[in-house]
Amino acid sequence: MADPDIGRPTAEFVRRRPAPPLRGFVADYIGYREAGVPPARHRGLPSPYLTLIVTLDDPLVVDAHPDPLATPGTYDTLVGGLHTTPALISHDGRQSGVQLALTPLGAKALLGVPAGELSGADLDGTDVLGGAANELRERLLEATGWPERFAVLDTMLTRLSGSAPEPGAGPGRGRRPGSGTKTALPAEVAWAWRRLLETGGGLGVSDLAREIGWSTRYLRRRFQEEIGLGPKEAARVVRFDRARRTLQRQAAAGSSPTLATLAASFGYYDQAHLAREFGALAGCSPSRWLDEESQSFTAGSPTADRPT
Repeated sequence: MADPDIGRPTAEFVRRRPAPPLRGFVADYIGYREAGVPPARHRGLPSPYLTLIVTLDDPLVVDAHPDPLATPGTYDTLVGGLHTTPALISHDGRQSGVQLALTPLGAKALLGVPAGELSGADLDGTDVLGGAANELRERLLEATGWPERFAVLDTMLTRLSGSAPEPGAGPGRGRRPGSGTKTALPAEVAWAWRRLLETGGGLGVSDLAREIGWSTRYLRRRFQEEIGLGPKEAARVVRFDRARRTLQRQAAAGSSPTLATLAASFGYYDQAHLAREFGALAGCSPSRWLDEESQSFTAGSPTADRPT
């Protein structure tokens, strides 16, 4: 039987916010489907969100992980922690699935694991969620259309979260040996994390520590344990994520991005500073990244986001 995708290029990117009870745990869902397009390699860039990917057709192919010691692999489901170097994802002209952007609180509530335990890691979803990962994928495969798939996510994630634990709630079940429990982030860490997001990574470690009444050393240790990055690293990632998404939107709109203006807007010393940060966190220059991602800018996605 002939492959129905042959000769019919398809590029779908659909974004939806999760159900209200889940919004403290998941920023958004992105459904994606590409078929009949040229083979490509994509950089999964550092961001303030952990990643859960559930594929719908072919497995996700990871050529390089943020952890340079990890071997390349293929995944039906993947959980990725916060990281400061890119992953490299490739496809042969066809890929489809759903990507979820999880908050650090979402890692505990939905995965049963503190975000700190996932730092820099890409794991098979079954290593974290057990049989729930396979069940989630099976139900998404049975669904027809993006609205039904997103409804499946709302239902299953609400079940996994145990109806959203409140701060100070008692422990729940872990989902893999040695994992943390389904409790909220410590209030001070949650406050510091929110402040970094609110300020676009503009607060220094000493300022954060003073606001919550901790020493800088203690803040660094607890932040690393709970979030997976130190506060200084997290601030870099938050600022970089905002800058590169603005660059992406400008390119998608057909405007010519000015790196010097972008650098000034997001608190970099100058254009050279932004370029160095791009090299460190994306593994390439801004111009090279724009060239690599140019296909996604016309794919019809509201923000042209790609998997991971």
